[in-house]
Amino acid sequence: MSPCRSRPNRAEPDRLPDNARKARDRVLTRAVEEGVLSLEEAEAARRDPVPTTRRPMPMIAPHLTSTVVAASPARVEHRLTLDRALQQAMEQLVAAKAQALGPQMSVALLVADHGSGEILASVGSPGLTDDGRQGYVDMTVAVRSPGSALKPLIYGLAFEQGIAHPESYIEDRPIRIAGYDPTNFDLSFQGTVTVREALQLSLNIPAVKLLEAVGPAQLTARLRRTGVTPVLPEGLTPGLAIGLGGLGLTLRDLTTLYAAIASGGRPLRLTHMYGESTRLTPALPVLEPVPAWYVGDILAKAPRPSTAADAGIAFKTGTAYGYRDAVAVGYDGRHVVGVWTGRADGTPVPGMTGLKSAAPILFEAFDRLGPARVPLAAPPSGVLSLATSSLPQPLRRARVRSESFSGIAVSGSAPAPSLGRLAAGPLVASLRISHPPDGADVDLGLQSIGPDRPKPALVVKLQGGQGPYTWFANGKPVGSGPYMTQLVWTPDGPGQQTILVIDAAGATDRVEVTLR
Repeated sequence: MSPCRSRPNRAEPDRLPDNARKARDRVLTRAVEEGVLSLEEAEAARRDPVPTTRRPMPMIAPHLTSTVVAASPARVEHRLTLDRALQQAMEQLVAAKAQALGPQMSVALLVADHGSGEILASVGSPGLTDDGRQGYVDMTVAVRSPGSALKPLIYGLAFEQGIAHPESYIEDRPIRIAGYDPTNFDLSFQGTVTVREALQLSLNIPAVKLLEAVGPAQLTARLRRTGVTPVLPEGLTPGLAIGLGGLGLTLRDLTTLYAAIASGGRPLRLTHMYGESTRLTPALPVLEPVPAWYVGDILAKAPRPSTAADAGIAFKTGTAYGYRDAVAVGYDGRHVVGVWTGRADGTPVPGMTGLKSAAPILFEAFDRLGPARVPLAAPPSGVLSLATSSLPQPLRRARVRSESFSGIAVSGSAPAPSLGRLAAGPLVASLRISHPPDGADVDLGLQSIGPDRPKPALVVKLQGGQGPYTWFANGKPVGSGPYMTQLVWTPDGPGQQTILVIDAAGATDRVEVTLR
């Protein structure tokens, strides 16, 4: 037996090219003898030079593929939704950006189609074998703080519940809420701003005010509608701090949430397995279409990195407390992209922010999508495009808590209780939706409408309060008037519906009904 047969490393082309050439030629001779190759083909192969450079074995999507194989080791074939060319492009982008961010820095990135729910690229780290960056840790599924990246959902719920409109005024001044003193990232205050400006500038105080009005429990409940399970410290219930990153989510969770917002509030489960269903059951909306569009319209005009072009991307960044995590998530009309940067071991990186570290990678990822880019969706019916002064009176100021801090009045708007009180009954005893009752199941015959039959309407009756009244159905303004104590509303179809009314004093009542 020859040395090369007993010791394969004796024929390594980059170390011992003569041995490698001899071994190759023996194989070619045997192939001719067995009729596998013609003599001409073998002679042509012998004339080829022996390779002198060792190339790494291809490892495309190593984190995801190893997870898939480990879950079903006996399966012969695993078909994934990944786009090979896009996956390789994103792996190159992540590796280059991590190198530029510095030693021990890691980057993770996801690209998904928010129409189909298919994950097209999944990069867990700059390199599986890069021990200095702990590249073996898949940061797309690591639970980390989202920072401010949950604010869009807070604002969307406020729009849906009639607490605010994008052009409503809200105060960004010092405030104490239930012993909690939120501050802005730069420790400054902007005074009176519109809700649109508050979200674009990622101001903390307006977000906390709106979260109190919406209710922290409602925020986590809507997160769960996406199939995501937020991680809270053991024994603690959701509080106001969750709006600023005080819970744990994975990058895949965040990308799933933004995919739902991008799809008009329609929830879907992101998948990497080809042919796997992405439908959630029950498929309750994360947001109604109009509030979801408001959020996207605001985020599409948010301040962006200086290197990014105005490319029609709705995006939001987040920076975790202590500079431990920086994220950016964004979407166009087809794709949603999520980016995380930081150290895999959770060590703080002073000065690292979502806008400086993660957002530039996000925009470059969209650039690499090339002609696959799709414009953002057009506004759905029901969008209220008005200046602040033209809004219905109850919407001109966000209906959030009015408090003072150190004797300084900070808001002149009417107080708005949390969602728990909204659901429990009327906020003011004199204002009440008397018909239909909350939780009613109303058969309007919506499932048997023919082409020659007009759509039936739901009659909603109100008692008390002070006019003018403003009515909302599923977050859309559907009527307003000084004596409008009865709403006649034609729904688009069957299903769960939310009817809300606001009077001139800011008092509110709402009911949730199921229409058939």
